[in-house]
Amino acid sequence: MAPSLATAFSRRWWMAVTAVIENLLFSAVLLGWGSLLIMLKSEGFYSYLCKESGNSTVQNMSEAANGTIVSPTAKEEEEFLQMNGWPICKEQDEMLNLAFTIGSFLLSAITLPLGIVMDKYGPRKLRLLGSASFALSCILIAYGAKDPRNLSVLIFFALALNGFGGMCMTFTSLTLPNMFGDLRSTFIALMIGSYASSAVTFPGIKVIYDLGVAFITILLVWAGCAGLVFINCFFNWPLEPFPGPEDMDYTVKIKFSWLGFDHKITGKQFYRQVTTVGRRLSVGNSMKNQPKVLATQEGNKLCLSTVDLEVQCKAADESQSFMRSIFSPIFMLSLITMCVTQLRLIFYMGAMNSILESFSDGDLTTVEKMEQVDTYTSIFGVLQLLCLLTAPVIGYIMDWRLKECEDENEKQVKDPTQPKKRDRKIQKISNATRAFIFTNLLLVGFGVTCLVPSLHLQILSFVLHTIVRGFIHSAVGGLYAAVYPSSQFGSLTGMQSLISALFALLQQPLFMAMMGPLEGDPLWVNVGLLVVSMLGFCLPFYLLCYGKQLRRQKQEREDDPKIYVQINNGTNSEAFV
Repeated sequence: MAPSLATAFSRRWWMAVTAVIENLLFSAVLLGWGSLLIMLKSEGFYSYLCKESGNSTVQNMSEAANGTIVSPTAKEEEEFLQMNGWPICKEQDEMLNLAFTIGSFLLSAITLPLGIVMDKYGPRKLRLLGSASFALSCILIAYGAKDPRNLSVLIFFALALNGFGGMCMTFTSLTLPNMFGDLRSTFIALMIGSYASSAVTFPGIKVIYDLGVAFITILLVWAGCAGLVFINCFFNWPLEPFPGPEDMDYTVKIKFSWLGFDHKITGKQFYRQVTTVGRRLSVGNSMKNQPKVLATQEGNKLCLSTVDLEVQCKAADESQSFMRSIFSPIFMLSLITMCVTQLRLIFYMGAMNSILESFSDGDLTTVEKMEQVDTYTSIFGVLQLLCLLTAPVIGYIMDWRLKECEDENEKQVKDPTQPKKRDRKIQKISNATRAFIFTNLLLVGFGVTCLVPSLHLQILSFVLHTIVRGFIHSAVGGLYAAVYPSSQFGSLTGMQSLISALFALLQQPLFMAMMGPLEGDPLWVNVGLLVVSMLGFCLPFYLLCYGKQLRRQKQEREDDPKIYVQINNGTNSEAFV
């Protein structure tokens, strides 16, 4: 039932549009944790960790009998707050934040095995598994909501499956841009933008929840929609991986399919096959007049089958090993950039409700503060759609002027009358440098706005947070696609996501430190994260130096050209400068 690559190419626009929609609704929805946290509290998840108000009443009565009158303090009032009839407290926040930490960790860490599997077997099976896992996570949350006192632990398994399923769909969609040629970085940015914008999903669901729709009903309908993703993938996604544009030209396959070649032999492989056919035919024609020589030749078959024409079509970039790519300076510095950026962004999302509450007006009551936080959380959710609009900007920066560059795989005849074309690799490095400088400047700006205890200014923080989250993933994805072989894209992205996810686990102890010793004040945590964020400028600084090195090497080649020719049909070549 799986379509061929040529069939998938003919459906690429349908697949791209549905992938964007599916990413919006099912990929990294955990990034909208602030809204989900409010709904889980309203449904009573881990409410049994909070003290019942009755215990306080008994204690006050016993103290009054001893002649001691105790008036409840503001701290005691906070312990007995309720939401939708369920008690809420700090211990509940810490437990649910731990579940979010595990889910967000899997959202990134699982990409390494996913990348290895996808590079070998293609995206189809992983996407089917991801949609099924997401549907199961929705069912588990709905089941736990029926009896939260006894089934609250299911939220850990549900969020783990949610993170795993969401990343399966996100990661597989990143291979789809391979079918769009020179616009690959732009489409990668579009996919990552839809992934980052999926944080708007839970705020949207909360709006439906506030309108009176049952939480369980919403989750069951959502699980059914995940089943539609499964069906769409089953009928439209091919079994084979999507080769990069440098490895395959899908249009050649469609144009020359009448030759009867196997659908895997396309693009540049097709041209190599045609060259082999031409050589064999020319040899056969030249030997028609020499039957004796022809009879003595071994392997003189001129069969045009694909088996007979099989050649080794290993691309030049495959010579770079996976371990060499991992230990390259660009990859190591990209790890540092992603680690500090992920920690900065994940901490803000996990602790956002507590941060906003600390920035609230001190004259407000606790209930009024909660309502104010709820309003700002909804604003944050709506602003996540900016990722879908801003992420392609980085894709455009990564693709800037690539069409004006010379082809890396074809030797061009130099014509003095024609203007020199740009070197493609140098242009890619220059574009990536601009993208990372811009992204890191925005990240520093975000860190500065987090230091100001103003709720109104936090709207600017929301905007910067959203833009940086879309930009950083798009920039890293575009850099890997530009510098490393396409067959290593999944594994390298997975390795980077795993290490950055492990580093982002620090957000849980940072959150506990903020809620404990720092008494809910995020100032010093934000100062420390702002200082660490400066490490993100190491990567663009190295890219600047690397680009200068490439330009110098190119200039040396142009200043010292050599033309090699053979003299008198000899075996040795002589060089003329």
